[in-house]
Amino acid sequence: MDRLQAIIAFARVVESGSFARAAERLDVSVSSVSRQVSDLEAHLDARLLNRTTRRLSLTESGRAFYERSLQLLADLEEAEESASAGTARPRGTLRLTCGTTFGVRHLAPAIAEFVTRHPQMRFDVELSDRAVDLVDEGFDAALRIGKIGSQQLVGRKVGVTRLVCCASPAYLERHGVPQKPEDLAAHACLSYEYSPQKNVWPFGDGSGSDRSVRIDGPVHANNGRFLVALAVAGLAITIEPDFIVGPEVRAGRLVPLLQAFESAPANIYVAYPSRRHLSAKVRAFADFLATRFAQPEWLLASAPTRITARGLKPRVRTRMAQAL
Repeated sequence: MDRLQAIIAFARVVESGSFARAAERLDVSVSSVSRQVSDLEAHLDARLLNRTTRRLSLTESGRAFYERSLQLLADLEEAEESASAGTARPRGTLRLTCGTTFGVRHLAPAIAEFVTRHPQMRFDVELSDRAVDLVDEGFDAALRIGKIGSQQLVGRKVGVTRLVCCASPAYLERHGVPQKPEDLAAHACLSYEYSPQKNVWPFGDGSGSDRSVRIDGPVHANNGRFLVALAVAGLAITIEPDFIVGPEVRAGRLVPLLQAFESAPANIYVAYPSRRHLSAKVRAFADFLATRFAQPEWLLASAPTRITARGLKPRVRTRMAQAL
Protein backbone atom coordinates (compact mmCIF):
# COMPACT_ATOMS: atom_id res chain seq x y z
CA MET A 1 0.00 0.00 0.00
CA ASP A 2 1.23 3.48 -0.89
CA ARG A 3 0.38 5.22 2.38
CA LEU A 4 0.66 8.75 0.97
CA GLN A 5 -1.71 8.01 -1.91
CA ALA A 6 -4.09 6.30 0.48
CA ILE A 7 -4.10 9.35 2.77
CA ILE A 8 -4.74 11.62 -0.22
CA ALA A 9 -7.61 9.40 -1.36
CA PHE A 10 -9.11 9.41 2.14
CA ALA A 11 -8.87 13.22 2.37
CA ARG A 12 -10.53 13.68 -1.02
CA VAL A 13 -13.38 11.33 -0.06
CA VAL A 14 -14.04 13.39 3.07
CA GLU A 15 -13.85 16.72 1.20
CA SER A 16 -16.12 15.66 -1.66
CA GLY A 17 -18.53 13.56 0.40
CA SER A 18 -18.45 10.49 -1.84
CA PHE A 19 -16.09 7.95 -3.38
CA ALA A 20 -17.33 8.79 -6.87
CA ARG A 21 -16.59 12.50 -6.63
CA ALA A 22 -13.22 11.79 -5.02
CA ALA A 23 -12.34 9.42 -7.86
CA GLU A 24 -13.29 12.11 -10.37
CA ARG A 25 -11.04 14.68 -8.67
CA LEU A 26 -8.15 12.20 -8.55
CA ASP A 27 -8.80 10.93 -12.10
CA VAL A 28 -8.88 7.29 -11.02
CA SER A 29 -11.56 4.63 -10.74
CA VAL A 30 -14.04 4.48 -7.87
CA SER A 31 -12.85 0.98 -7.02
CA SER A 32 -9.28 2.25 -6.73
CA VAL A 33 -10.28 4.95 -4.22
CA SER A 34 -12.42 2.49 -2.24
CA ARG A 35 -9.54 -0.01 -2.09
CA GLN A 36 -7.04 2.65 -0.95
CA VAL A 37 -9.30 3.80 1.90
CA SER A 38 -10.01 0.19 2.94
CA ASP A 39 -6.28 -0.61 2.91
CA LEU A 40 -5.60 2.49 5.01
CA GLU A 41 -8.23 1.43 7.57
CA ALA A 42 -6.72 -2.06 7.68
CA HIS A 43 -3.22 -0.60 8.17
CA LEU A 44 -4.43 1.61 11.02
CA ASP A 45 -6.69 -1.10 12.43
CA ALA A 46 -9.40 1.54 12.78
CA ARG A 47 -12.58 2.43 10.94
CA LEU A 48 -12.30 5.96 9.53
CA LEU A 49 -15.62 6.26 7.71
CA ASN A 50 -19.16 5.18 8.43
CA ARG A 51 -20.64 4.02 5.14
CA THR A 52 -24.35 3.80 4.36
CA THR A 53 -26.19 3.67 1.06
CA ARG A 54 -27.05 7.37 1.40
CA ARG A 55 -24.08 9.10 2.98
CA LEU A 56 -20.60 8.94 4.43
CA SER A 57 -19.59 10.27 7.82
CA LEU A 58 -16.37 10.38 9.80
CA THR A 59 -15.91 8.22 12.87
CA GLU A 60 -14.24 9.81 15.90
CA SER A 61 -10.94 8.22 14.86
CA GLY A 62 -11.53 9.32 11.28
CA ARG A 63 -12.07 12.94 12.29
CA ALA A 64 -8.82 13.07 14.27
CA PHE A 65 -6.90 11.36 11.47
CA TYR A 66 -8.41 13.67 8.84
CA GLU A 67 -7.33 16.83 10.69
CA ARG A 68 -3.77 15.54 11.01
CA SER A 69 -3.79 14.41 7.39
CA LEU A 70 -4.71 17.89 6.18
CA GLN A 71 -1.76 19.40 8.01
CA LEU A 72 0.55 16.69 6.70
CA LEU A 73 -0.53 17.21 3.09
CA ALA A 74 -0.28 21.01 3.37
CA ASP A 75 3.23 20.75 4.83
CA LEU A 76 4.28 18.33 2.11
CA GLU A 77 2.89 20.55 -0.66
CA GLU A 78 4.73 23.61 0.62
CA ALA A 79 7.96 21.67 1.14
CA GLU A 80 7.84 20.51 -2.48
CA GLU A 81 7.23 24.06 -3.69
CA SER A 82 10.11 25.43 -1.63
CA ALA A 83 12.49 22.77 -2.88
CA SER A 84 11.59 23.22 -6.54
CA ALA A 85 11.37 27.00 -6.72
CA GLY A 86 13.36 28.39 -3.81
CA THR A 87 10.27 30.17 -2.53
CA ALA A 88 6.76 28.85 -2.03
CA ARG A 89 4.52 29.84 -4.93
CA PRO A 90 0.73 29.68 -4.87
CA ARG A 91 -0.39 26.55 -6.69
CA GLY A 92 -2.89 23.75 -6.37
CA THR A 93 -6.58 23.93 -5.45
CA LEU A 94 -7.89 26.30 -2.79
CA ARG A 95 -11.23 25.20 -1.34
CA LEU A 96 -12.96 28.37 -0.25
CA THR A 97 -16.38 29.32 1.12
CA CYS A 98 -17.96 32.77 1.18
CA GLY A 99 -21.31 34.50 1.60
CA THR A 100 -23.41 34.55 -1.55
CA THR A 101 -23.69 38.28 -2.27
CA PHE A 102 -20.11 39.19 -1.39
CA GLY A 103 -18.93 36.19 -3.39
CA VAL A 104 -20.81 37.12 -6.55
CA ARG A 105 -20.06 40.84 -6.46
CA HIS A 106 -16.54 41.03 -5.07
CA LEU A 107 -14.90 37.61 -4.64
CA ALA A 108 -15.50 36.46 -8.23
CA PRO A 109 -13.62 39.35 -9.90
CA ALA A 110 -10.86 39.03 -7.28
CA ILE A 111 -10.40 35.32 -8.07
CA ALA A 112 -10.38 36.06 -11.81
CA GLU A 113 -7.50 38.51 -11.38
CA PHE A 114 -5.61 36.23 -8.98
CA VAL A 115 -5.79 33.20 -11.29
CA THR A 116 -4.60 35.36 -14.19
CA ARG A 117 -1.53 36.24 -12.13
CA HIS A 118 -1.05 32.67 -10.85
CA PRO A 119 -2.19 30.24 -13.57
CA GLN A 120 -1.18 27.20 -11.47
CA MET A 121 -3.95 28.04 -8.99
CA ARG A 122 -7.40 26.46 -9.01
CA PHE A 123 -10.40 27.34 -6.84
CA ASP A 124 -13.23 25.18 -5.51
CA VAL A 125 -15.76 27.69 -4.15
CA GLU A 126 -19.00 27.21 -2.22
CA LEU A 127 -21.20 30.27 -1.82
CA SER A 128 -23.42 29.99 1.24
CA ASP A 129 -24.76 32.36 3.88
CA ARG A 130 -24.75 29.63 6.52
CA ALA A 131 -21.83 29.13 8.93
CA VAL A 132 -19.77 26.43 7.19
CA ASP A 133 -17.58 24.20 9.37
CA LEU A 134 -14.21 24.40 7.62
CA VAL A 135 -12.68 21.33 9.24
CA ASP A 136 -15.69 19.04 8.93
CA GLU A 137 -16.31 20.00 5.32
CA GLY A 138 -12.71 20.12 4.16
CA PHE A 139 -12.28 23.80 3.28
CA ASP A 140 -8.92 25.54 3.26
CA ALA A 141 -10.34 28.95 4.13
CA ALA A 142 -13.45 31.13 4.35
CA LEU A 143 -14.24 34.80 3.90
CA ARG A 144 -15.97 35.86 7.11
CA ILE A 145 -17.48 39.22 8.05
CA GLY A 146 -17.43 40.25 11.70
CA LYS A 147 -16.69 37.39 14.08
CA ILE A 148 -14.83 34.52 12.43
CA GLY A 149 -17.10 32.07 14.23
CA SER A 150 -14.89 29.61 16.09
CA GLN A 151 -11.93 29.48 18.45
CA GLN A 152 -10.51 26.82 16.13
CA LEU A 153 -10.09 29.40 13.36
CA VAL A 154 -7.46 32.07 12.76
CA GLY A 155 -8.48 35.25 10.94
CA ARG A 156 -6.39 37.49 8.67
CA LYS A 157 -8.05 40.89 8.22
CA VAL A 158 -8.39 41.85 4.55
CA GLY A 159 -10.99 44.65 4.60
CA VAL A 160 -13.84 46.42 6.39
CA THR A 161 -17.54 46.97 5.80
CA ARG A 162 -20.30 49.04 7.40
CA LEU A 163 -23.98 48.41 7.95
CA VAL A 164 -26.18 50.97 6.19
CA CYS A 165 -29.74 51.61 7.40
CA CYS A 166 -31.74 52.77 4.39
CA ALA A 167 -35.13 53.01 2.71
CA SER A 168 -36.54 54.05 -0.63
CA PRO A 169 -37.58 57.67 -1.25
CA ALA A 170 -41.15 56.45 -1.80
CA TYR A 171 -41.28 54.76 1.60
CA LEU A 172 -39.91 57.86 3.35
CA GLU A 173 -42.39 60.15 1.62
CA ARG A 174 -45.27 57.92 2.79
CA HIS A 175 -44.12 57.19 6.34
CA GLY A 176 -41.69 59.94 7.30
CA VAL A 177 -38.01 59.84 8.17
CA PRO A 178 -36.67 58.37 11.45
CA GLN A 179 -34.38 60.86 13.18
CA LYS A 180 -33.03 58.55 15.91
CA PRO A 181 -32.79 54.76 16.27
CA GLU A 182 -35.71 54.59 18.70
CA ASP A 183 -38.01 55.98 15.97
CA LEU A 184 -37.71 52.65 14.13
CA ALA A 185 -40.28 51.17 16.51
CA ALA A 186 -42.92 53.05 14.52
CA HIS A 187 -41.64 51.79 11.14
CA ALA A 188 -41.82 48.57 9.16
CA CYS A 189 -38.37 46.94 9.08
CA LEU A 190 -36.94 43.90 7.30
CA SER A 191 -35.18 41.23 9.38
CA TYR A 192 -32.28 38.98 8.31
CA GLU A 193 -31.94 35.34 9.36
CA TYR A 194 -28.19 35.32 10.00
CA SER A 195 -27.93 38.53 12.03
CA PRO A 196 -25.89 38.09 15.25
CA GLN A 197 -28.97 39.19 17.23
CA LYS A 198 -32.33 38.33 15.73
CA ASN A 199 -34.56 41.37 15.17
CA VAL A 200 -32.03 43.74 16.80
CA TRP A 201 -30.28 46.42 14.76
CA PRO A 202 -26.97 47.82 16.10
CA PHE A 203 -26.54 51.57 16.50
CA GLY A 204 -24.30 53.81 18.59
CA ASP A 205 -23.62 57.50 19.06
CA GLY A 206 -20.71 59.90 19.41
CA SER A 207 -20.31 59.18 23.11
CA GLY A 208 -19.86 55.46 22.54
CA SER A 209 -23.25 54.54 23.99
CA ASP A 210 -25.13 51.54 22.61
CA ARG A 211 -28.32 52.62 20.85
CA SER A 212 -29.30 49.20 19.47
CA VAL A 213 -33.03 48.76 18.91
CA ARG A 214 -35.47 45.90 18.44
CA ILE A 215 -37.32 46.03 15.13
CA ASP A 216 -40.34 44.33 13.59
CA GLY A 217 -41.75 44.16 10.11
CA PRO A 218 -43.54 42.26 7.38
CA VAL A 219 -40.73 40.08 5.97
CA HIS A 220 -37.95 37.90 7.42
CA ALA A 221 -35.49 36.28 4.98
CA ASN A 222 -32.10 34.59 4.74
CA ASN A 223 -30.72 36.63 1.83
CA GLY A 224 -29.60 40.26 1.99
CA ARG A 225 -30.12 40.99 -1.71
CA PHE A 226 -33.72 39.83 -1.40
CA LEU A 227 -34.34 42.21 1.50
CA VAL A 228 -32.70 45.07 -0.39
CA ALA A 229 -35.00 44.41 -3.35
CA LEU A 230 -38.00 44.70 -1.01
CA ALA A 231 -36.64 47.96 0.38
CA VAL A 232 -36.16 49.36 -3.13
CA ALA A 233 -39.79 48.43 -3.85
CA GLY A 234 -40.82 50.68 -0.94
CA LEU A 235 -42.05 47.99 1.44
CA ALA A 236 -39.94 48.78 4.52
CA ILE A 237 -36.62 49.93 5.95
CA THR A 238 -33.61 47.61 5.79
CA ILE A 239 -30.12 47.49 7.24
CA GLU A 240 -27.49 45.71 5.15
CA PRO A 241 -23.72 45.96 4.52
CA ASP A 242 -22.46 48.67 2.19
CA PHE A 243 -21.19 46.06 -0.27
CA ILE A 244 -24.83 45.03 -0.84
CA VAL A 245 -26.65 48.38 -0.82
CA GLY A 246 -23.90 50.47 -2.46
CA PRO A 247 -25.24 50.33 -6.04
CA GLU A 248 -28.79 51.13 -4.89
CA VAL A 249 -27.62 54.10 -2.78
CA ARG A 250 -25.48 55.53 -5.56
CA ALA A 251 -28.38 55.25 -8.00
CA GLY A 252 -30.74 57.02 -5.56
CA ARG A 253 -33.03 54.01 -5.21
CA LEU A 254 -32.20 53.85 -1.48
CA VAL A 255 -31.47 56.70 0.94
CA PRO A 256 -29.12 56.18 3.93
CA LEU A 257 -30.71 56.88 7.31
CA LEU A 258 -29.43 57.52 10.84
CA GLN A 259 -25.84 57.95 9.69
CA ALA A 260 -24.96 59.82 12.88
CA PHE A 261 -25.77 56.60 14.77
CA GLU A 262 -23.87 54.08 12.64
CA SER A 263 -22.38 51.14 14.50
CA ALA A 264 -18.66 50.40 14.33
CA PRO A 265 -17.40 48.92 11.06
CA ALA A 266 -17.04 45.14 10.79
CA ASN A 267 -13.81 43.52 9.68
CA ILE A 268 -13.63 41.13 6.73
CA TYR A 269 -11.34 38.15 7.36
CA VAL A 270 -9.79 35.26 5.52
CA ALA A 271 -10.29 32.56 8.17
CA TYR A 272 -8.56 29.18 8.23
CA PRO A 273 -8.27 26.30 10.73
CA SER A 274 -5.75 27.03 13.48
CA ARG A 275 -4.43 23.47 13.44
CA ARG A 276 -3.55 23.70 9.78
CA HIS A 277 -0.25 25.16 8.63
CA LEU A 278 -0.88 28.28 6.56
CA SER A 279 -0.09 27.15 3.04
CA ALA A 280 1.46 29.35 0.36
CA LYS A 281 -1.80 29.47 -1.60
CA VAL A 282 -3.88 30.71 1.37
CA ARG A 283 -1.21 33.21 2.42
CA ALA A 284 -0.81 34.57 -1.12
CA PHE A 285 -4.55 34.92 -1.67
CA ALA A 286 -5.05 36.65 1.70
CA ASP A 287 -2.23 39.10 0.87
CA PHE A 288 -3.80 39.75 -2.52
CA LEU A 289 -7.26 40.43 -1.04
CA ALA A 290 -5.82 42.74 1.63
CA THR A 291 -4.28 44.87 -1.13
CA ARG A 292 -7.33 44.72 -3.40
CA PHE A 293 -9.79 45.60 -0.61
CA ALA A 294 -7.65 48.35 0.95
CA GLN A 295 -9.81 50.93 -0.86
CA PRO A 296 -12.94 48.90 -1.61
CA GLU A 297 -15.32 49.82 -4.39
CA TRP A 298 -18.28 49.39 -2.04
CA LEU A 299 -17.18 52.28 0.20
CA LEU A 300 -19.88 54.96 0.63
CA ALA A 301 -19.61 58.54 1.87
CA SER A 302 -19.55 58.35 5.67
CA ALA A 303 -20.43 61.96 6.54
CA PRO A 304 -23.78 62.08 8.39
CA THR A 305 -26.69 63.34 6.29
CA ARG A 306 -29.59 65.04 8.09
CA ILE A 307 -32.97 64.37 6.51
CA THR A 308 -36.00 66.36 7.55
CA ALA A 309 -39.12 64.56 8.71
CA ARG A 310 -41.24 66.33 6.09
CA GLY A 311 -40.26 63.80 3.46
CA LEU A 312 -38.08 63.94 0.37
CA LYS A 313 -38.82 66.13 -2.60
CA PRO A 314 -37.38 65.31 -6.05
CA ARG A 315 -34.74 68.07 -5.85
CA VAL A 316 -33.55 66.73 -2.49
CA ARG A 317 -33.36 63.19 -3.80
CA THR A 318 -31.27 64.35 -6.75
CA ARG A 319 -28.83 66.28 -4.59
CA MET A 320 -28.45 63.35 -2.18
CA ALA A 321 -27.80 60.88 -5.00
CA GLN A 322 -25.14 63.18 -6.44
CA ALA A 323 -23.50 63.64 -3.05
CA LEU A 324 -23.20 59.89 -2.57
